[in-house]
Amino acid sequence: MRHLPPTTDPAVLVSTNTADDAGVYRIAPDLALVQTVDVFTPIVDEPYWFGAIAAANALSDVYAMGGTPRLALNIAGFPRAKLPLDVLGEILKGGADKCTEAGVVVIGGHTIDDPEPKFGLAVTGFIHPDRIVTNASARPGDRLVLTKPLGLGVITTGIKQERTSRSTIEEAIRLMATLNRDAARAMTEVGVSAATDVTGFGLLGHLHEMTRAAQVKARIRLSEVPILEEAWTLAREGVIPGGTDRNRAALEGAVTWDGVGEDGRVLLCDAQTSGGLLMAVPADRLDRLLRALRGGGVPAAAVVGEITGPGRGEITVAAG
Repeated sequence: MRHLPPTTDPAVLVSTNTADDAGVYRIAPDLALVQTVDVFTPIVDEPYWFGAIAAANALSDVYAMGGTPRLALNIAGFPRAKLPLDVLGEILKGGADKCTEAGVVVIGGHTIDDPEPKFGLAVTGFIHPDRIVTNASARPGDRLVLTKPLGLGVITTGIKQERTSRSTIEEAIRLMATLNRDAARAMTEVGVSAATDVTGFGLLGHLHEMTRAAQVKARIRLSEVPILEEAWTLAREGVIPGGTDRNRAALEGAVTWDGVGEDGRVLLCDAQTSGGLLMAVPADRLDRLLRALRGGGVPAAAVVGEITGPGRGEITVAAG
């Protein structure tokens, strides 16, 4: 997208220049639209949960900006010659139920014939122009807080290879289907400097987008990062998604590893589906944010590192 012409409309408040999760467009002095789109192939075997997770993943982009999603359009690809339409119906039902939970109205959509099932949402939300949370506002001294554990990419790859236990599959489905709504509510209530959701680029990939946009550098402590236990085992066995390998390659030169082994490097770069929010919060607001997150019942509220100073996006990862 670097090769596309720059946006010059003054009503565009967030576009492609800061690698943020959604675009924002002002429609009134006190109101802006937040828009995003996300679609992917099945990451679990159950059609209903595939639909629910895909919907939660798409809605997350609006939550990460501090916005409130309100409307959605389904986007589906389906191999009708290979699978019964009942399967598509279950996918759509999962997505619709997750949207209902979020208070989002599904007002239509578009389906194409496709060799492999795909599903996602185009989402429209609302936000006050003065309350937008972007990647580009992280500041030296901010603490970094993560709201879901890592390892979901490794786990879903293990599911496809039938190497994941049933209990871990159920935990992964629950995590991926959990909306980031309550985490975003806490974030908005307390006030954070910057935020992003942790999805396909992994924790370090999305953190690098934040540090590069804000012109700062960061430090992560692996020992403080919540990671699904079975993901460690699968990573040691080489069950690693291709997206995770690409994430590591893309971060070459941007990350300095300090005593971190191969498995830890894999999991910090692991390509997530519907991961948590990563927030940069001023130190004097950290305790309030942690109380709000834990009171809201989010899957995790872990302080995983800090913004250490001005920089060009560099990240140091220490074992402890």
